[in-house]
Amino acid sequence: SSLKLDKLGIDDSPISITGFYAPCSHPQVSNHLTLLSSESLPSSSDEQSSTENTIHGNRNKCPVPGTLYNTNTVESFTKLDKQSLLKSEANKIWEDIQSGKALEDCALLSRFLVISFADLKKWSFRYWFAFPALVLDPPASLVELKPASEYFTSEEAESVSAACNEWRDSSLTTGTQQHSRSTLFILAIPIQQVVAENVCYFSVLWLLDVPFFLVSVSSDDSKATITPLKDWEACQGDHHKLLFGFYDPCHLPSNPGWPLRNYLALIRSKWNLETVWFFCYRESRGFADMSLSLVGQASITLSSDSSVPNSVGWELNKGKRAPRSISLANSMDPTRLAVSACDLNLKLMRWRALPSLDLNVLSSVKCLLLGAGTLGCQVARTLMGWGIRNITFVDYGKVAMSNPVRQSLYTFEDCVGRGEFKAVAAVKSLKQIFPAVESSGVVMAIPMPGHPISSQEEESVLGDCKRLRDLIESHDAVFLLTDTRESRWLPSLLCANANKIAINAALGFDSYMVMRHGAGPNSLSDDMQNLDINKTGRQRLGCYFCNDVVAPQDSMTDRTLDQQCTVTRPGLAPIAGALAVELLVGVLQHPLGIYAKGDNSSSSNGGNSDESPLGILPHQIRGSVSQFSQITLLGQASNSCTACSETVVSEYREKGNSFILEAINHPTYLEDLTGLTELKKAANSFSLDWEDDGDDDEAVDM
Repeated sequence: SSLKLDKLGIDDSPISITGFYAPCSHPQVSNHLTLLSSESLPSSSDEQSSTENTIHGNRNKCPVPGTLYNTNTVESFTKLDKQSLLKSEANKIWEDIQSGKALEDCALLSRFLVISFADLKKWSFRYWFAFPALVLDPPASLVELKPASEYFTSEEAESVSAACNEWRDSSLTTGTQQHSRSTLFILAIPIQQVVAENVCYFSVLWLLDVPFFLVSVSSDDSKATITPLKDWEACQGDHHKLLFGFYDPCHLPSNPGWPLRNYLALIRSKWNLETVWFFCYRESRGFADMSLSLVGQASITLSSDSSVPNSVGWELNKGKRAPRSISLANSMDPTRLAVSACDLNLKLMRWRALPSLDLNVLSSVKCLLLGAGTLGCQVARTLMGWGIRNITFVDYGKVAMSNPVRQSLYTFEDCVGRGEFKAVAAVKSLKQIFPAVESSGVVMAIPMPGHPISSQEEESVLGDCKRLRDLIESHDAVFLLTDTRESRWLPSLLCANANKIAINAALGFDSYMVMRHGAGPNSLSDDMQNLDINKTGRQRLGCYFCNDVVAPQDSMTDRTLDQQCTVTRPGLAPIAGALAVELLVGVLQHPLGIYAKGDNSSSSNGGNSDESPLGILPHQIRGSVSQFSQITLLGQASNSCTACSETVVSEYREKGNSFILEAINHPTYLEDLTGLTELKKAANSFSLDWEDDGDDDEAVDM
């Protein structure tokens, strides 16, 4: 599943894989060929393009090369030409026999084939194994088969057992060997990289366990010797007995195991033997067992025909030629299943639409939502859709009876009685929707300018300021989603001071505004060298308050009921909330991040490194549902801004709490500090003397 989603995508090219088997070690159970997810398949991670894997073969894991054909659809799986695939793998075995490679890497005789289809939405998998067996013409016949303990004398059996145990533990069969890429024994897997044009190869270290060998027993002293197949010529001498041995995974007392089939094809092709004595090596508790092992004689008819023999080998399923299937959904942890299902859509984006989408950035980002009302609920749901799972809510309100129909995280039970705190109820709802989310709620009010406080309240308010500052500094992105304008001032200042991504969303009755704040006033120069943006001459993008000529003031006192409540058309919040999250994702995916310039709707994405893979990245988005219109705007940072200007940020850094108290308690303090007071005085003193004496000619001249 991970390999398909994260690495292969829609690439259905054949994949080299590795299976493992071992000699039978129980009189009633065969050792089946096994695939191990950690060693049989190539890695699914997007690491370096050339990776060295180690395949651990030992006395219990003899590696065998195989090929996997994983299709994209169940229809493709059904339509695969299975006979052609089997013949193709059989041809490889025959070529390895003819070329001599099978003598060097005898595990090539046991090549296997798997076809599969993975339904990644349902965690259902279809698969079918084939173990190609060359059919000799005329076929070999079994002349004799008996337990090895009956074939060998007791002295010979003891010597053969000792030789087999020594062979299994020798450095030749368990030592580390690295094969070249030209050797078919290694996993050389071309996998098309998502963002690179070059293919990558997985160089493999094999810890070998050689499954085919020669057993010679001396006629003089009954001493047994085991040697590799390539030493067959050297074994020709006055031996009492010479047998072709192999690791036999089969437990049946009257049948040799499946590796013998292609073994006989090799023997006939390379040495033209008509009579072959073979040794089916089996074990008990990890050591050679001559009572379980078999010795047999096969008769082979020689042939001068060098063409590829026919082949058989598709595994039967309950006696029928049919694939197998398995569903893992019922056996998986429900939370992990939910995580995989939620990640599926994002990973599928990378297959075709967005191959450069960085999902790791999204999964690791921490978002702070200031406000858990209509906008906060929509933003939280959309964040989870993008795979962002670390969400913190800040709100001091409680769920009211009017909230559940407009605020998607709350239900009627949340507002019964005195009502649940929104920050708490929102967290509970997110975890019910998606148990893997990491969410927390903070119940607190945000200190606001224009809302004076008494000396008795100062300690509590400054404590809230410190708490808010710590929250902003511990998160990567901040959403300003509160009901009033003045409640967004302090978060805007703190985001500018900490150079955090700030996304602002605000609603009118039938209009909305979504924007991203620019970088902090001092951060641009600090990071110019690293980002190489000083050559562009671009200015900082403005914040929510940059276009204001007045400081934020009390907008809550002496307001009628419709002015106190956020009266908007119900469709606005989902639109604005979705746009706010899309804006954040665009910033996170942009190579310049928070320093990205503001695009407008006429901008084109020509694939430059300075642009987002998701398209344009605007500064502001303003829309109206009454006109069904939307425009993108660009506004530069103002030197007189009451929230993000260098003057204000520097004053905050220098004076800290005393600055905040001044801004809260004195309505004109921020205007005086930033020069807005002088600007308004200059504007008020400016007037034009209009002359109107009825003279049309003079009027035209003017």
